[in-house]
Amino acid sequence: MSTTETVQETNPLERSIDLIVSAQEVEAATDARLARMGKTMKIAGFRPGKVPAKVVKQQYGAQARDEALNEIVGRAFGEAITQQKLKVAGYPRIEPKGDQTGASLTFAATFELFPEITLADVSGAEIERPVHEVSAADVDKTLDILRKQRVRYEDAARAAQKEDRVVIDFLGKKDGVPFAGGEAKDYPMVLGQGTLLPDFEAAIEGATAGTSKTFDLTFPADYGNTELAGQTVQFDLTVKQVQGPIVPELDEEFVRAMGIESGNAADLKAEIEKNLKGEVKKRIHQRVREAVMEKLDALNPIAVPKALVEQEIYRLMQGTREDMKQRGMKGDIPLQPEWFQDRALPRVRMGLILADLVEKENLVATEAQMDARIAEIAETYQRPEEVLQWYKQDRQRLANIESDVLEQNVVDWFMARAKVTDKTIDFDDIMGQQGV
Repeated sequence: MSTTETVQETNPLERSIDLIVSAQEVEAATDARLARMGKTMKIAGFRPGKVPAKVVKQQYGAQARDEALNEIVGRAFGEAITQQKLKVAGYPRIEPKGDQTGASLTFAATFELFPEITLADVSGAEIERPVHEVSAADVDKTLDILRKQRVRYEDAARAAQKEDRVVIDFLGKKDGVPFAGGEAKDYPMVLGQGTLLPDFEAAIEGATAGTSKTFDLTFPADYGNTELAGQTVQFDLTVKQVQGPIVPELDEEFVRAMGIESGNAADLKAEIEKNLKGEVKKRIHQRVREAVMEKLDALNPIAVPKALVEQEIYRLMQGTREDMKQRGMKGDIPLQPEWFQDRALPRVRMGLILADLVEKENLVATEAQMDARIAEIAETYQRPEEVLQWYKQDRQRLANIESDVLEQNVVDWFMARAKVTDKTIDFDDIMGQQGV
C-alpha cells in the first residue's frame, strides 16, 4: 500500500490524503474472514462448522469484504498519519476514488487536524479581581432575609400595602370583550414582588378586603403578548383577602429552627458569617475564573475543528435530554443541533487552549491538589468522610475534580503573570440583588 502527499483543503484545518491498497490483500482478508465465519456458522441442513465455503460466501461475502476493506483502509490511514506526524481531530471521511476493479484500490480520506496553538504573552493582560470582606452588616442582612423567608401571614383589617399577601379576582376586557389570559379567581400574590404589572399592583394597594373596582391599564409596548402590547384595557378587580406579614422574631425558637442547638443568636450569627465567607470566596473565584477564560479566549484566536464542535453539540444534546428526564419532561422532544452551536463552539475552543496551556506549562493536577479539593467540598457536609469515599470510588467524579483543579491551576498561572487590579465590591453585587 502507498499514500500520496497530504493536500490542504478549503478549511484551514482540513486535509485530504489518498490511500492506495492492494485488491489482492483485500480478497485474502475477505477469504480469511469467511473461513472463520464458516467454522461457527449454523445454517439449516448443515452441521455446525460444516457449511460449504460457497454457501458462506453467498450469504456473507459482501459483509466479510466490507469488514476486511474497512480494516485494511483504516490501518493504511493510521500508518499514513503516523508517518506524517498528523494530529487528527475526530474521525476521517473515507470514500472510494476512481476505478475499484483494478489491482489497486484508491480511497480519499478527508479529515481535520488539531490547530497549532502559539500561546499569547499574558504579561500585558489587565484583569480586575473582586474583593469583599464579610461584615456584621452583611450577616444582619442575611439574617433578615432568612427571617423573611419564614414569614407567615395573618388577616389584616386595613388597606393593602407592599409585602401584604392578597387574594383577588380579576377580569380583563378589551373594548368591552374579555380577552384570553385576562381572568383569574382566588389568585394569591404578595404585593411588591413583581408578580403582576406595576400599574396592576398599584390598583390593589390601598384597597381593603371586599373592595371591588374597575380601572384602566395600558400594557407596555414590549409586552410578550403582541395582541395586547401597547393596548389599553379595563380590569374588574375584587380584593377578597388582605393579610399582613408576620416575620419571626430572632428568638430561641427561631435559632433552633435554623439548626443551632444552643438557641443562642450569637452562635447563629457566627454560623452565618462562616457560611457567607465560604460563599463569597466561591463566587469571587468563579468570577475570576470566568474573566481569565474570557481573556485567554480573546488573546488566543484559533480555528476549531468542525468535528470536535459536532461531538460537543452531541454531548450537550444528550445532557439536555437527561436533564429533561430528571425534571419529569419527555426525553424524546426533538432537539435541533443548531440550538447548541453557540455553546459548543466556545467550549471546544477553550478546551483546546486550556489543554495546550496545561501541557506546555506543566499545570497538571497533582494528587495532593485533588485530595485538597475533595476535602474542601466534603467540609460542607455533615459526614465529610462519606463524601471523600463517594468521590474516590467513581472515576468520572474524580475526572470532574481533576478538571476543576486544572482550571484553577490555569487561573493561578494567569493571575501570577497578568496585571491584576483589586476592586472592592459590595455585598449585593457579589451575592445578587436579594443578597442570597
